[in-house]
Parts: sequence; C-alpha cells; structure tokens
Amino acid sequence: MVEMGITGIIIDATSYQPIVLLRDPDGRRQVPIWVDKVQAHSIIFGLKGLHPPRPMTHDLMLNLLQVAELEFDRIIISSIQDSTFHAELRLRRQDKTVVSLDCRPSDAIALAVRSKVSIWMLEEVVSDASIPVDEEADAMDTEAFHKAIAEISPAELIRRSGVNLDSPEESSESGS
Repeated sequence: MVEMGITGIIIDATSYQPIVLLRDPDGRRQVPIWVDKVQAHSIIFGLKGLHPPRPMTHDLMLNLLQVAELEFDRIIISSIQDSTFHAELRLRRQDKTVVSLDCRPSDAIALAVRSKVSIWMLEEVVSDASIPVDEEADAMDTEAFHKAIAEISPAELIRRSGVNLDSPEESSESGS
C-alpha cells in the first residue's frame, strides 16, 4: 500500500466536475478522482478546518463514530473497476478489532481530512490510475491554488460553485 497525500482539487475543463488529486510520497505519481460538487466542498471545508454553524454530513458521521466509541483508523482506496474507485473505512473498536466499511472515496477523503487520518491506496490502484507529474508546472499550479484558496472566503467559494447548500445533497458521483 502507498500512503497518498492530497495535492489539491481542480476542475475538469470538459465536464466541469471537481477532481481530487492524490499524490504518492515521492511526488512522481498522481491519481485523479472525480467527485461531485458537494463532496468537493466538504473536502475543502475539511482541508481548511472550517466548521459551519451546523454539522455537515461528514461531521455528523464522525460524531456518530465517536458516540459509538469507534476509532477512525485510516481509509484505503482498494480498487478501481469500470473507472469507479472503491474505498474502505477502517475503524477500530475498543477491543482493538478492526471493522472495514465499504464507501465512496470522496466520502472517505472528506472524513480523513476532518479527522487527520491517513489516506492509503493499494499499489495496483496507483499503478493503474496514476498519471505522471510535471513537478515544475505542478509547483506553479500548487502555489496558485494555495494563493486562490487563501484569498477566497468559504461563502464566496460556495457562491461561485453554484451549489445551493439549502438543497438536498447530491447522491451520485462520476467516477467514484
């Protein structure tokens, strides 16, 4: 297994869908995972440590785990089938037994960034789904991304995305 880090979130120029970019520790391979807008916002909120006045779905899920006395151990992106990624949440009971739950990678990533747990991917998945990285161009993009994120308020980010937080959450994702 390979521990992956989040490089950032970009928008697909063709479909306008958000893409979470995960990178291996050596910085040579990057795996794009398409997510829906609601999930992308949830991941961004988690990355920035933002807490809305009312708990978002992923905050609620973590609260439920805490009440159930389950420790969130890690996430594992375990396979890719028909261009769809599959992930597992690894939870630890008080007696130290491990429970695995099937989930969408976007949900797993949103939970991981909130709880600061590691994101793992099977080597076969990294090999099958990764794209090579141009480090120089990526450094410029990363700098621009961080600058843009630092300069925009959460409310403005939501307004620009067109997501209505008062509407029910979207239930389907393209590619995860």
